[in-house]
Amino acid sequence: MNKIKAPRAKKITKQLVAHNDVRLDDYYWLNDREDPEVISYLKSENEYYDQMTSHTKAFQDVLFKEMKGRIKEDDSSVPYKLNGYWYKTRYETGKEYPIYTRFKGSLDAEEETIFDCNEMAKGHDYFSLGGISVSPDNKLAVFGVDTVSRRQYVLRVKNLETGEIYDDKIENTTGGGVWTNDNKTFYYTKKDPVTLRSDKIYKHVLGTSVDDDELVFHEEDETFSTFVYKTKSKKYIVIGSHSTLTSEFQIMSLDNPEAGFKVFSPRKRGLEYSIAHYDDSFYILTNKDGATNFKLMKVGEENTDAEHWQEFIGHREDVLLNDIEIFKDYYVLSERKNGLNRIKIVRWDGADAYYLPFNSETYTAYVGNNPDFDTELLRYSYNSLTTPSSVIDFNMATKEKEVKKEQEVLGGTFKKENYVEKRIWAIAADGVKIPISIVHHKNFPLSKETPVLQYAYGSYGYTIDPYFSTVRLSLLDRGFAYAIAHIRGGEYLGRPWYEDGKLLKKKNTFTDFIDCSKFLISEEMTSPDHLYAMGGSAGGLLMGAIANMAPELYNGIIATVPFVDVVTTMLDDSIPLTTGEYDEWGNPNQLEYYEYMKSYSPYDNVKPQDYPNMLVTTGLHDSQVQYFEPAKWVAKLRDLKTDENILLFHINMEAGHGGASGRFEALRETAKEYAFLLDLERKILL
Repeated sequence: MNKIKAPRAKKITKQLVAHNDVRLDDYYWLNDREDPEVISYLKSENEYYDQMTSHTKAFQDVLFKEMKGRIKEDDSSVPYKLNGYWYKTRYETGKEYPIYTRFKGSLDAEEETIFDCNEMAKGHDYFSLGGISVSPDNKLAVFGVDTVSRRQYVLRVKNLETGEIYDDKIENTTGGGVWTNDNKTFYYTKKDPVTLRSDKIYKHVLGTSVDDDELVFHEEDETFSTFVYKTKSKKYIVIGSHSTLTSEFQIMSLDNPEAGFKVFSPRKRGLEYSIAHYDDSFYILTNKDGATNFKLMKVGEENTDAEHWQEFIGHREDVLLNDIEIFKDYYVLSERKNGLNRIKIVRWDGADAYYLPFNSETYTAYVGNNPDFDTELLRYSYNSLTTPSSVIDFNMATKEKEVKKEQEVLGGTFKKENYVEKRIWAIAADGVKIPISIVHHKNFPLSKETPVLQYAYGSYGYTIDPYFSTVRLSLLDRGFAYAIAHIRGGEYLGRPWYEDGKLLKKKNTFTDFIDCSKFLISEEMTSPDHLYAMGGSAGGLLMGAIANMAPELYNGIIATVPFVDVVTTMLDDSIPLTTGEYDEWGNPNQLEYYEYMKSYSPYDNVKPQDYPNMLVTTGLHDSQVQYFEPAKWVAKLRDLKTDENILLFHINMEAGHGGASGRFEALRETAKEYAFLLDLERKILL
């Protein structure tokens, strides 16, 4: 049998010069998606992928049907109440997309279909419905549609009484709008057409030309993005500006819109804050005055500048204050202590305050959708590595709870007691303890022979909490264990955990992941022949870094939409999202950050050595990590790696950062990833 030959991208050496340093990029030419030769090369990679995985195609289909079979097709969300209507999202058997419905006054009322995305998606390879915003009189809805997968939504307006779609059509938005009280005016956010940065807030009046829309605010600082929303109290429209390290808000009273927007408190580098309105005051979640884990402050409506803020809940070294949800008689705090979610309920009058009880160490609990202000019911969600997700209504007065919905796992084989979950702690090279949440089937105890898929993200302060997945059961039931490494760069152990994994401390993210792997191996929970790593986007950067730094620890690595060409991307401010990332990665126009980035950037550090088996995926229309980053990386790996291990690259030619848009089509991509892992473990049994 002839060996299938891997594609080899041609080399056209380009010199990239910065700080008198020259980097040679042989594959820079792959940046041009309009070049037929680039498309031809990408197609050749897909053909190679198809050839190399042809023996797993039937198994991929088995996995897909198995994963789909656990999901209730004719499913629906728990209804929520807003402005006299109950809203529900439901799915029908055999259909890929949701149907949005509502009921007037009571769930016993006649169901009104607002949007049937199955009908709207016809004729499109990709479809996404943006935020739906219903007017105060409940008659109209602003909505956004993306059919390309670059998150550039076209705004339209629908008459919910007649079904008519109005002529108003606004291109290149973030999706959704914010209504004023006159039911004919709304505010929306537009994107820069090149960088895709959300940079302008406009006001549109129904029946007028979009060309005449008033520019209300232009965020000119390229490191910031802007957005607009309405407070839960319905008294203010708020324009926010946000960068990684700094916040600023402007407020407009809906009782006096003629006065326009006023700055809440001017931006000050390093000062982060967010605002919520209640009664005659604003409540400010902020890191002001060194409150690393954030504190809550209060200020009156008239003089909102930071110098007038008064402390409401002080800073705590061991508790991260994440959010506040405001109700008429209560406020609810979302916190994190020792890595675990906490929900605290407090009466405004001080008569009662308590935490909801959670007993596990591998759970996720979070406040859900609570748009109704005047209610005693708090909606929250709970799940764990072994417990399907539940939506719970908790009566804050009586302390009674009602499980409104528990995720059904179809197929008849799932039993919670068959799975083991626990939290363990690895020791990093610098002595810091790193938590790992791990789950496996009880029939497959952890040993040197156990295949383990180790997952992490580790950037932007985004925390991957332990969560339940019906899809993951396809691995657990075949003997895999699944481990989430809560590495620095996320906020699992508070804001300092994030600060220790960004900018000039970014390498802690990579070494933490490697030290978690070494711990699993040293404790004989797995071995290098059976350990696999997976991450996407910034987690794909993590995968690229560990592949260069410690390839000997892994039998396989999956990198999805990976951010791997860090230096070149961060030097190109025309690429979407670059300028807003400086506070996360550093600005390579400054020598110190340039040299540090260059020392870990996966593409710049590919070298002649053995690499693990690897699967890399991307989308041609990705707006967050451009397709050419993984394309160049794979081409360079093919050229330099010294092993005979598998290197596969799959490009979704119709999708972007989030992959396929359909409810079940996305499972086909997961089936490809799982088949890759199970094939390496020789566990493919049809």
